[in-house]
Amino acid sequence: MIPSITLNNGIEMPQLGLGIYDPEPGHDIRQAVLWAFELSYRLIDTAAAYRNEREVGQAMRDSGLAREEIFLTTKVWNTDQGYEPTLRAFEESLRQLNTDYVDLYLIHWPVREHRIQTWKALEKIYAEGKARAIGVSNYYIPHFEELWSHTDMVPAVNQLELSPYCYLPEQLDYCRQRGIQVEGYAPLVRGLKSEDLRLVKIAEKHGKSTFQVLIRWSLQQKAITIPKSVSKSRLAANLDVFDFDLSPEDMAEMNTWHDNTRVAEDPMDYL
Repeated sequence: MIPSITLNNGIEMPQLGLGIYDPEPGHDIRQAVLWAFELSYRLIDTAAAYRNEREVGQAMRDSGLAREEIFLTTKVWNTDQGYEPTLRAFEESLRQLNTDYVDLYLIHWPVREHRIQTWKALEKIYAEGKARAIGVSNYYIPHFEELWSHTDMVPAVNQLELSPYCYLPEQLDYCRQRGIQVEGYAPLVRGLKSEDLRLVKIAEKHGKSTFQVLIRWSLQQKAITIPKSVSKSRLAANLDVFDFDLSPEDMAEMNTWHDNTRVAEDPMDYL
């Protein structure tokens, strides 16, 4: 049901997955991931900073799925960056997740003082086969321009905030031209735009929810997307986006909605 995208090193990554952000207290992350697996999700995106790697790992074990059926992403947090600290943080993530490799390991934010050495640590992790792919998160053009002077290895993925309200085509084009797969987080803008009448009108035209239209927009941008939910019904609804297409006119209109609405920091603050 869920299409895959081939990364620049040849591995396949599902185009739609479950983002596991730091949830509200009391949410059962293990159960949410198990529901996701039951519904046919195979991409799970977590991070050390979310403090739920242990629950994700438990769900992976309890699911009965073979490890190779799951595409697992985690990230090194800002306070763990630098060469040796990143290597230690990665081993701790493996321990929490109870796995001997991850499918994708990302630099969570481009911390000015440490990002080059952090990338060097990721290269070592990749060379040792402990991550099937490595990449970055929240990188904009200036961060990449700095990186190129220190490495010949092109990140497989750049995960950044992406919605029609945070749409910077020059950033996406820069990645595409260099073979870096864009992965968008916060596609639903945490519900902040669910009553936008322009969005409601497009959703009604297609017989879909506003959230489904936002996910579809992201997919039609050829981005991997990872909407967050811990509700089984919402997990199912977020997956029900492959039976319709937004028209070129819909896409063109939605591409004009950028108003810099963000749910996370602006990467340009990390120059």
